[in-house]
Formats: sequence, C-alpha cells, structure tokens
Amino acid sequence: MNATTAQTRTLVVEREMPHPPEKVWRALTEASLIEAWLMSNDFRPVVGHKFTLRTTPQPNWSGIVDCEVLAVATNSRLSYTWSSMGLKTVVDWTLTPAKGGTLVRMEQSGFRSEEDANYKGASYGWQKFVAGLERVAGGLT
Repeated sequence: MNATTAQTRTLVVEREMPHPPEKVWRALTEASLIEAWLMSNDFRPVVGHKFTLRTTPQPNWSGIVDCEVLAVATNSRLSYTWSSMGLKTVVDWTLTPAKGGTLVRMEQSGFRSEEDANYKGASYGWQKFVAGLERVAGGLT
C-alpha cells in the first residue's frame, strides 16, 4: 500500500464581510494590499504565476512561502499552492455576494496527518489574516 492515499485535513475559515466582493477581491489580489494583511509578496492574479510570500522568520519556520496561482475568477475565486518547509497545501478563496456584503471562504487543503502542528498554526494564523483582510477591504474607497 502506498502512503500517498493517506487522509488529509482541510482548514476552513468563513466570514461575512460588510464590503462588496470587488473590494474584498482587490484586497486579495493587489500586492500592496496583500502585504497589509498577509505578507510581503510578488503576487499577480495570473494562472501559472509563481510568487513568494515573505515575513519575519519564526522559531521552526523560515518565514517564506512559495506559491503558484492555480485559478482566477475575478471577484469570485482565487486558488494557489502554499508550500513552505515541506508543507504542500492549496489555498482556495471563494467570494459569494451576500445581503449587505460578501461571504468570504478560505479553504486550505492538503494537511497530512503528521502535520498537526502546521494545521494548528494555520488555524490560528488564518483567523488573524482573515480579520486583517476584512480591515484592509474596509479601508478601500
């Protein structure tokens, strides 16, 4: 039996934001805005574009995430790989218009069973990042 069939876990963070999808999309896809809520980066919303997220290194983490854009559907969906120090996952953002704003869903999938510490760290981190995304989107005109 091959170990690649092992179960993986998915982290989901959902939040209804009182902002239109266009503002949330800008905060998700403009490099200077991404830096305000996530990390410094060289992101471009182009399928196949490879980009890097960088922040201050932490104990047991380099602070560098290598990514590649997998899907772009303006104002509704963004997907990219998220690879750092052996962790290989996919981050998928879905924006759904809602009464009074946008339902934002972030799903990070592919955590292997032995990556429990990564899963817990991501769970904590994404709560903070999504709150920052909402703050940045709210500051746009």
